[in-house]
Amino acid sequence: MTPPPPGRAAPSAPRARVPGPPARSVLLLRLLLLLWAAAASAQGHSRSGPRIFAVWKGHVGQDRVDFGQTEPHTVLFHEPGSSSVWVGGRGKVYLFDFPEGKNASVRTVSLSPPMPHHPRISPLALPRGLRESSELMLLPFPQVNIGSTKGSCLDKRDCENYITLLERRSEGLLACGTNARHPSCWNLVNDTVVPLGEMRGYAPFSPDENSLVLFEGDEVYSTIRKQEYNGKIPRFRRIRGESELYTSDTVMQNPQFIKATIVHQDQAYDDKIYYFFREDNPDKNPEAPLNVSRVAQLCRGDQGGESSLSVSKWNTFLKAMLVCSDAATNKNFNRLQDVFLLPDPSGQWRDTRVYGVFSNPWNYSAVCVYSLGDIDKVFRTSSLKGYHSSLPNPRPGKCLPDQQPIPTETFQVADRHPEVAQRVEPMGPLKTPLFHSKYHYQKVVVHRMQASHGETYHVLYLTTDRGTIHKVVEPGEQEHSFIFNIMEIQPFRRAAAIQTMSLDAERRKLYVSSQWEVSQVPLDLCEVYGGGCHGCLMSRDPYCGWDQGRCVSIYSSQRSVLQSINPVEPHKECPNPKPDKAPLQKVSLAPNSRYYLSCPMESRHATYSWRHKENVEQSCEPGHQSPNCILFIENLTAQQYGHYFCEAQEGSYFREAQHWQLLPEDGIMAEHLLGHACALAASLWLGVLPTLTLGLLVH
Repeated sequence: MTPPPPGRAAPSAPRARVPGPPARSVLLLRLLLLLWAAAASAQGHSRSGPRIFAVWKGHVGQDRVDFGQTEPHTVLFHEPGSSSVWVGGRGKVYLFDFPEGKNASVRTVSLSPPMPHHPRISPLALPRGLRESSELMLLPFPQVNIGSTKGSCLDKRDCENYITLLERRSEGLLACGTNARHPSCWNLVNDTVVPLGEMRGYAPFSPDENSLVLFEGDEVYSTIRKQEYNGKIPRFRRIRGESELYTSDTVMQNPQFIKATIVHQDQAYDDKIYYFFREDNPDKNPEAPLNVSRVAQLCRGDQGGESSLSVSKWNTFLKAMLVCSDAATNKNFNRLQDVFLLPDPSGQWRDTRVYGVFSNPWNYSAVCVYSLGDIDKVFRTSSLKGYHSSLPNPRPGKCLPDQQPIPTETFQVADRHPEVAQRVEPMGPLKTPLFHSKYHYQKVVVHRMQASHGETYHVLYLTTDRGTIHKVVEPGEQEHSFIFNIMEIQPFRRAAAIQTMSLDAERRKLYVSSQWEVSQVPLDLCEVYGGGCHGCLMSRDPYCGWDQGRCVSIYSSQRSVLQSINPVEPHKECPNPKPDKAPLQKVSLAPNSRYYLSCPMESRHATYSWRHKENVEQSCEPGHQSPNCILFIENLTAQQYGHYFCEAQEGSYFREAQHWQLLPEDGIMAEHLLGHACALAASLWLGVLPTLTLGLLVH
């Protein structure tokens, strides 16, 4: 049952209702309320869950743009500092422009079979009134035909061209797609499209296939198979560079690739490729997890081996297990979902932080943080799992200078024993997750920022399977100290799964796409915090502070704003010792009527209580994720009239959220008195009538 707005009677009911419905209706109503509250309270942890929920409405015409059609698969490309966002869809590439303070616009590039030609419309050629109108402008690029492809379509999707790759290259923007199961690419240069033809390894045959493509200079690395009906064993390949290489078929078991990166180390010959993936667990014990999360290393300068069996293979491949578990609660998270690398601000590659999102079979999630230095050390020093002899020289995984080939013996040992014995554990003395949650997280980006008082914070933005984003703050100077889930953000006009997310640290924006639209979400969102100074500081949002009677972004204020560095009692920094009391609201109700009071639960970390006189009539604990705390009055008696206070307690922070006064309804009382008067008059008239009748008869 959806609760009514605060202070309103039950939906479709007048303010006061005389009793009349059957008792079972009342019981059903109470049961629905209890089930609704129980279902809401079953979600999430009071601390790892978000403190508040916010719907990002944005500015009309500026922060959201619809595709105009359903896009079941999208890929997003955005360059930091730019107002442009490229999105690859079904047979199209969209170019969205989000200029600061102006209306957004979208243009399209058609990469589909022959369609009618549309002339290009330049925004500068439009009438001045149309250019400045509030309507969203749809500006098509020239339509480009790629021609029909050969072969029959077994599935309707097989006839489509799903764009799966967008990447900036020196000659323009490279766009690659499935192209009716004939993977092909195009270059988008200014307002022209240059077909590059069929390019295997740059796009998959189907949009559902797991694919990963990494560019570094003129080199291209890919996990996409080149043949449709053979070569089904996934491999990590170098498809463009000095020589084509691929991983052995036995070193990974059904891998699902997540992220790949190139790390420039102290010596150029020692540069590494690290890629993160999950694979089937070789341990088939029924109690063992189905998946194992991994990180693999390759030497970027690997030239293959000396023998015919190793000449075309990576000779420096090693893999290690990524551990993300909490021994204190005996919770293990084995399924890697996403990875984000946060470079060290001083440029030390070893201090790059690797944020991994993991899940377990119950779809609970954890975030574990590793360092590239720890990963590198594991590969350099660990023995090989299952190998008990002395390691050959050079040891497996070692990068050799001057492009020397790896000796055959070293390759054979690594090929038969590709996993190192030592596991990669999270940073910190406890080697535990940064935090874990009952929410199912899928993607993560991290922003390093400085608050107004100079302290560094890492702010995590995590997408959920419910189509929302959680904003979680981690103090940057200390390990595992007071991780706080600030809010849950609904980024779209209509709820939908988040397909892609990109962070622009320069513009301080998130760009997210669903099957319907693209949304630009600011990182701060300070206007959503209510409750005056106390509510602003209790948010613990490092982007926000109190200034001149408003909760404002630290980036919009020209001077230092009031922020609290006290994570436990931030509200005590406010000039006023106590928050303002709630305004009194009154409602008139008839005796014996049913009614319920609704108190908005702005903070999911607070306990909300309805108090009448000295009694607590209803209490809603932290983690109760419904939007309201409901007090249901089944049968209003004389003792239940009076003042009701909804009070929120969050640690030492106490505030009065609502104040209601229930009064007897005057109209009902007047009607009741009038009825008594009429009855008295009737009885008197009936008493006098016989006497008058007898008198008339005598007369």
